Amino acid sequence: MKAYQYVVLRLVPRVDREEFVNVGVVLHCQDAEFLDAAWELDPGRIAAFAPMCDVDGVRRMLDRVRAVCAGETGRGLPRLDKPGQRFGWIIAPRSTVVQPGPVHGGLTDDPAAELTHLLDRLVRLDGS
Repeated sequence: MKAYQYVVLRLVPRVDREEFVNVGVVLHCQDAEFLDAAWELDPGRIAAFAPMCDVDGVRRMLDRVRAVCAGETGRGLPRLDKPGQRFGWIIAPRSTVVQPGPVHGGLTDDPAAELTHLLDRLVRLDGS
C-alpha cells in the first residue's frame, strides 16, 4: 500500500457567499510518481446552483488543472518539474471560481483506481 494525498476541487461561483459544489479531485501519490485530476460537470446541477455560471469557462479551468498535473507548460501554466511541486501549486488557495478544498490522505495499491473511486464518492451524485 502506498500513501496518497488528495484535494476535492470545488466550484465557487460567488466567492463572497462561500457556497460550493464539488466538481473534481486531484490525487498525488509520491511513491507511485502519480499525479492526476478527474472531474465531472453536471450542467443541470450547475444551472440550478449558479444559473449565471460560465460552464465552458469552468471546463477550461479544470482542463488547466489536468495540464498542470501532466507537467505541461506555456499558456500561463507554471514550470514545475516534480509532481509534488505541481500538487503544491494546485492546492494553494486562490480566490477563483475553481478552488481546492482541504488536503486529505489515504492508502492505495492503485492510485488511478482510487482517483476514480474518489470522484464517484465525492463528486458524482449517483455514484456512477
